[in-house]
Amino acid sequence: MGIKGKNKVAPEDEQNLTEKEKFGKPVKYDPTFKGPIANRGCTDVICCILFLVCIVGMGGVGFIAFTTGDPWTLVYPTDSRGQICGVSEAVQDKPMLFFFDFLKCASYDTLLEFKCNTPQVCMSACPNKTYSPYKDLFFGAVAPALLNFDDFICDYDFDPATEYATGDYQGLDGLFLMMEDDRCASYYLPSSPLADRCVPSFLVDALSNVGDVFTTNDSFIYTANGDNITGSNAEELFSNAVNLFLELQTLVQVLYEDLVASWHMVLIGLGIGMLLSFIWIVVMRWLAGVIVWGSLIGLFAALGFGVYYCWIQYSALEGVAGADSDFEFSSNLLSYLRLQKTWMAFGITLLVVLSLLVLITLCLCNRIRVAISLIKEASRCVGGMISTLFWPILPFLLQMLVITVWVFIAVFLATSHTAKYTVVDAESDFPLANGTVCDEANFTSYYGEMNYTARCQFQSYEVEQYVLYLQIYNLFMFFWLMNFCVALGQMTLAGAFASYYWAFSKPQDIPAFPLLKSFYRSIRYHLGSLAFGSLIIAIIQIIRVMLEYVENKLKGKDNMVVKFVIKCLKCCFWCLEKFMRFINKNAYILIAIYGDNFCTSAQNAFFLLMRNIVRVAVVNKITDYLIFLGELCVTAIVGAASFFFFTNQITFVGEYVTVPQLNYYWFPIILICVGTFAIAISFFSVYDMAVDTLFLCFLEDLERHDGSAEKPYYMSKDLMGIVGKKNKKEVPDD
Repeated sequence: MGIKGKNKVAPEDEQNLTEKEKFGKPVKYDPTFKGPIANRGCTDVICCILFLVCIVGMGGVGFIAFTTGDPWTLVYPTDSRGQICGVSEAVQDKPMLFFFDFLKCASYDTLLEFKCNTPQVCMSACPNKTYSPYKDLFFGAVAPALLNFDDFICDYDFDPATEYATGDYQGLDGLFLMMEDDRCASYYLPSSPLADRCVPSFLVDALSNVGDVFTTNDSFIYTANGDNITGSNAEELFSNAVNLFLELQTLVQVLYEDLVASWHMVLIGLGIGMLLSFIWIVVMRWLAGVIVWGSLIGLFAALGFGVYYCWIQYSALEGVAGADSDFEFSSNLLSYLRLQKTWMAFGITLLVVLSLLVLITLCLCNRIRVAISLIKEASRCVGGMISTLFWPILPFLLQMLVITVWVFIAVFLATSHTAKYTVVDAESDFPLANGTVCDEANFTSYYGEMNYTARCQFQSYEVEQYVLYLQIYNLFMFFWLMNFCVALGQMTLAGAFASYYWAFSKPQDIPAFPLLKSFYRSIRYHLGSLAFGSLIIAIIQIIRVMLEYVENKLKGKDNMVVKFVIKCLKCCFWCLEKFMRFINKNAYILIAIYGDNFCTSAQNAFFLLMRNIVRVAVVNKITDYLIFLGELCVTAIVGAASFFFFTNQITFVGEYVTVPQLNYYWFPIILICVGTFAIAISFFSVYDMAVDTLFLCFLEDLERHDGSAEKPYYMSKDLMGIVGKKNKKEVPDD
């Protein structure tokens, strides 16, 4: 072949080069590159400034919220005048809220919202006896001197004795009107405080029952609506409240007792889960290949057995009357199993699936081996940097701080409201109709002398329109900061793991304190890039929240086209968020290595992955499978051990550790399982980041180097053997 022949490129190679050039050019060899670049500059400075300005803006929102909000309105009860019991100056010595007619509160909605449509006043203590003024009305008709006005519970500025003697409620008819006009409570029962609300004792006190509340002399207990309350019908009238309070209180009390009795065992279970997660990651260097190939062989065996079983069933139906009939629709699904064609269809389907999987496995065999080798290498990497396993604690604490700040601002904003008062009990000739907004401070001076029954009563708290926009901004910053914490954790881990890969001789060439150095580089140079990537995710998330809000508003509407469009948009933005998280993660890896800005790194990462798309698919799926299997196994092992322990089926452990006596042994088991799963996710997220980082470094290694003495590969001998590469100067085995 002549000299010119050396420059010729085969048509298929030229086509491959053209296809690869669509996704950028491979990175050229750099003799000075020895891992994450130390000499780098700040990236995405504009986004960093924007991020800091927005944080200051969030602080401004917090200042507005703290100066205008009053979260005590969510904690302490509020009377019908909008005064906070035990807090407001006029009722500072009256911390308990009393409901004139608690039956109007005996529903799930009103109990959960802690408000109901009945007058409410603050009291120094809850009533401790059963009383109804209607009984006094009976005695008053016989002998007015027997009336005991001290037992009446009335509105603040209403004196029943004075009104009865010289006011607008004179005589026996006036006494009845006091109840009908809701100036005084028509009845009350022995009550106990619950969240500073006076609730009938038999609902919340385990030592009290309905029989203790009602006696034979209490047949005069009537509501303002005329309902007679007796010992026989009280539970029926209060049924909703009884069920809610008693069931909830009993359950919470029992679970609390179980938690107190077993908390130390829960902590021990979580510690065992942490230890098992670490052990699982370490032994993956030996088990990865066994698990992957064993799972594939098991899948092939199951499919092969399925084909064989279908053939056996098909043969067994040979000659059976009606077995060769055609398919006919039937609601009895078992009838299809009596047809040969059913088993033939099952067998052919399983055989096709088995054949395709075998062919795919044979074609991807080498890439599966690469994935297994990378997983093993990641196990060595994490095992050599044990500090990385505890790194998620810092991002977790930062996220807890963000959540705390966000919740405080959101709560204060939610209570940045003004009290709304409306007219109630207005007569037809009263100047203001019922429901009209009124001024509580001046209502009595304007209309008090007109001898009307109308009152200006507290209705609810209203929030100004601007508060809604501040809440949206606060929510957006919450998304941004939470994603920023995740990004910081990923970039820090990526820099540490990249330092491991690009060490020519491991572990001798691994720099000291790689995790701390990577964290410093991320904070010092790449706050802007972290903010840029997390901003993209935050924008997508806030759009998804708005779509959820719009969909919720459309409930009950019949516009199917709009609903369909909303669902399509939700699906699209869900997919977009998943895709951008994938791109961001790989962009952070390249930023940690080369120190480029976010857009450049995202583009380079995307092109690098597209040039190796098949490898990407195989490595990601196998890694996801192994990580999910690890999380599942660790949780299952700890959960099973907890079950056998709390059910006292591990006798030898009982000789050393006392098994606590529990009401519901499932409660600590569930706590241990949930906590172990969260711990496993945290540990395996580090492992997943190690695999992704080493994988990108591996792809860069293949494109940068050729195995010569000047450009040796940094990958392990195992990886070089799988991809058919070798160094002229052998790389020491780790």
